Amino acid sequence: MRFGLFYELQLPKPWNEGDEERIIRETIEQIEFADKLGFDSVWEVEHHFLEEYSHSPAPEVILGAAAARTKNIRLGHGITLLPPKYNHPARVAERIATLDLLSGGRVQFGTGESSSEMELGGFGVERADKKAMWREALGQIVRMMVDEPYEGFEGEYFSMPARNVVPKPKQKPHPPLWVACSMRETVFLAARLGIGALGFDFVDTAESKARVDEYWRIIRDECEPIGEFVNPQLAQVSPFMCHPDDEVAVERGLDGSRFFMYALAHYYGGPPHQPGKADIWKEYKSLDASAIDAMRAARQQARTGYAPDGDDVMRGCVGSPDYIRNRLRKIEAVGVDEVIFLSQAGNNKHEHIMESMELFAKEVMPEFKDREPEHQAWRQEQMKGKVLAPA
Repeated sequence: MRFGLFYELQLPKPWNEGDEERIIRETIEQIEFADKLGFDSVWEVEHHFLEEYSHSPAPEVILGAAAARTKNIRLGHGITLLPPKYNHPARVAERIATLDLLSGGRVQFGTGESSSEMELGGFGVERADKKAMWREALGQIVRMMVDEPYEGFEGEYFSMPARNVVPKPKQKPHPPLWVACSMRETVFLAARLGIGALGFDFVDTAESKARVDEYWRIIRDECEPIGEFVNPQLAQVSPFMCHPDDEVAVERGLDGSRFFMYALAHYYGGPPHQPGKADIWKEYKSLDASAIDAMRAARQQARTGYAPDGDDVMRGCVGSPDYIRNRLRKIEAVGVDEVIFLSQAGNNKHEHIMESMELFAKEVMPEFKDREPEHQAWRQEQMKGKVLAPA
């Protein structure tokens, strides 16, 4: 199993002068350290107008800076918003290819639609059209990265005359394709299109196994790739904080995890957000933990039709090395390819995140790295002769 880092650039109120700059600089420092420690990937989101929850509207800038300061870690867009009113498909193809060249071929091209009304309404994207927009744009972006010249397109959501879209990416024919998956139906759509599924570790292991098994069945039996090759991979984002003392890890990391989920619910299922006036951190701190957990579960049930039961999905990988090792063994057993750690959440401290990564890399990571060849052999067996993307 592989390991990555996930960044929203969360910044709870109250805000002080220089806080946004500090968060960006700390993020780059953490990515550079993760590269030295042997982490496999970093994933940077694209969100707009989501105060406190995410101050990351330009992931290509963050990842470009990271590319210049790292050597091996793969650089994931987690995700690029593809409805054309957010990003014209040609501009996406140009940016992805440029980053791929700058990084020496390390880009993971994660894609998605967005779901919050703050973003959709801000750019005039109709909720009913966003999935069709994503699919139309993704298919054409692939052609722009591959075809020379691109023959042009007259579509439902954007049109473009013939042009040679340059530069072309270093990875041939194009970087691996992924899609954000908050709902199980999107996981299965990813399989039908032959692309990686970026999900969250907010389901229990039984539900996770059901999703993994069905994903691979669809890959084998129903896949019609939207790209030039099949990229069958499943990744889960999980809250993370590692410390030798389990109680200290929870004290340092669980509050950030709970704020992440509370702020997510605020934008994706709560009352209308008041731009520039709301104080999500203040609202969050006014509630006790049980109220937050109940709110999260109810809103997840409303959005996805699924409420987890059993595992402590809110805690994720927050704990001692032994606790995290045991949780990761469960995730590994169901066939997940990569766990992406969310530490930069709420008011989690930079120094704690750095200590956490270092301890995990020393005490936990080697066991799973040693078993990666076995996992790759299992993946090949699941594919039954289909062409895999580079791991």
